[in-house]
Amino acid sequence: MQEIDTVILDKKQIAHKIKRIAYQVYETNVNEKEVVIAGIMSNGYVLAKKIKTELEKISPIKVILCEVNIDKKNPISKIETSLKPEEYKDKSLLLVDDVLHSGTTLIYGIKHFLEVPLKQFKTAVLVDRNHKKYPVKADFKGISLSTSLNENVSVIFEKNNDRAVLE
Repeated sequence: MQEIDTVILDKKQIAHKIKRIAYQVYETNVNEKEVVIAGIMSNGYVLAKKIKTELEKISPIKVILCEVNIDKKNPISKIETSLKPEEYKDKSLLLVDDVLHSGTTLIYGIKHFLEVPLKQFKTAVLVDRNHKKYPVKADFKGISLSTSLNENVSVIFEKNNDRAVLE
C-alpha cells in the first residue's frame, strides 16, 4: 500500500507566505537601495526568485539574486556562489532555503557569507521543521512545523502546482 503525502501548504498558501516574507524583507530593509537575495540550490534559489518578484512589486529596492551551491551531503566542502564576495560586501543579504531541517545547510551557508562584512544578514525559509542540530534560526518563515524525525517535508515547485508536503 502506498502512503499518501499530506499537503501542508498548497499553491495559494505558498504564494501568500512568499508575499508576507517579501513584506518582512522590505520592512527590514526599508532604508536600503539594494538587497542581495541568496538562494540555496535548487529549491532555495527558486524560492529566492519568487521572493525577489514579490519584493520588486511592493518596493523600490533593487534586488540582486545570488545562486548558492552547497553540497548538502558534505556541507563543509567548498561553497560556490554566482556572485563574487565584493559584490555582496557591505550589503544587506538574505539567505533563502526551502526547508530548515537540521540547520546544517543554513549554518554552513551563513558561515560562507560571514567571510565578508555585511550591513545586515537575515535568513528565510518556507518551512521550519524545528529539529535543529545547530543554533540557527530563520528570521522569516512561511510556517513552523513540529514533525517527528522520521517524517520528511518536501517543497515542490511545479508550474501552477507549488506545494509543500509531509512524507
